This record gives sequence, structure tokens and C-alpha cells, in this order.
Amino acid sequence: MIDDLSISVAEGEALGIVGPNGAGKTTWFNLITGAYHQDAGKVIFGGTDITHMPRHERCRAGIGRTFQIPKPFSGMTVFENVLVGATHGRNMKERASYEHCVDILDITGLTKKANVLAGSLTLLDRKRLELSRALATDPKILLLDEIAGGLTEAEVEDLLEEIRKLRQTGVTIVWIEHIVHALLAIVDRITVIQFGRKLCEGDPHEVMNSAEVQACYMGGTPA
Repeated sequence: MIDDLSISVAEGEALGIVGPNGAGKTTWFNLITGAYHQDAGKVIFGGTDITHMPRHERCRAGIGRTFQIPKPFSGMTVFENVLVGATHGRNMKERASYEHCVDILDITGLTKKANVLAGSLTLLDRKRLELSRALATDPKILLLDEIAGGLTEAEVEDLLEEIRKLRQTGVTIVWIEHIVHALLAIVDRITVIQFGRKLCEGDPHEVMNSAEVQACYMGGTPA
């Protein structure tokens, strides 16, 4: 549940979102993308009130997202999965989207697996494909929902390389993640959510070392 939560992110910024399970982090993403509809408050994107905008129109306006559990079209190739995102999310003709999809696969490290069936991918590559499909919609803001979850330490490092490349493109990133060291390697600012409300926000290292956050999120004492 979300309760009186107000969060803003600047263009080109990378914002990390942390908090205990059930804090309302994914619910907040669902409100932004239009999967859920709030009882009060507004969603403002690029200075425009999109509170009542349909979900598909929010996507085409520039809001892209990944999900905690990747669910690719298993019987389609990697390239075909990304093409679906481009043609439907960007509302472009299929052939006109080819070059765009190729560029995305280069960023996410999936070029050599373009013709591989998505159902045969490892977890890391399914995460990369989830990221690729979101990027195919040409987002202005990219919402990442625990994209590093379930990966080994080495795989997390590999994924971070792709996300660093994304930062160079200038896309705004909002990243929910429990693997805090991954966030610390990427984000400019961290916001902590507890019980659907903002607990605190600020410099990533200062926030994660604060007594308040250690108590609610990490269950310990400040480092």
C-alpha cells in the first residue's frame, strides 16, 4: 500500500529505491505505469499530469519498465522479443525498428544470441532480455524492478556493465533493488520506503549507513 508518498526524479538521474519487503516499492511502480490506479494524488511525467492516461499510452510517452520475474515469449527468438517491444511500445513499423533493436542488443550484450530462442536462455540472459524489451520502447525513464535479483555475484557485475552503458545514453533510471552494493555502484541518490511512505533520501552511502535505515531495512547498527 502507498500512503502519502511523493518522490521526484530529475532528467538523466539514477535513483535507487530500497525498503523492506512489502514496503510498497513495486506498488509504486505499478501506479506510475498505470497497472494500478490510485485513490488520491497524481502522477506527473515531464510536467504533464498522466494520472488518467491508459497504460499503453504511458509506455509510448516514454515510461519503460522491467519486472522482477522475466517472462519472455519463450517460443520466439531474442531479436523477435525485442522487436515486439519496439513495434508495440514505440508504435513503429517492424522493418523500421530493426536497426534500433540491433543497437539495443549491443548495449545489453545479447547480439550473439539474437537468433536464440528466449526459452533457452540462462537467468542472466533473461534479465538482459527483459532489459532489452524495456529499452526497445525507447523510454525517457526506465523503471528497474529488482533486475539483479537471483543472480550470482559475478552475474551482478556483468549486469552492472550493461547498466553503466545505459547511463551513458542519458536515460533516467529508477531502480528498486535489494542488492544494495549494486545500487551504490550506479545511483546518484537513494530513497528509502517503509510502510508505503518515504522514510528518508539522499546520498547513497550516507542513507545506507544511517541508523534509521539500518534499523528498518538492514536490521543492524550503523557501519
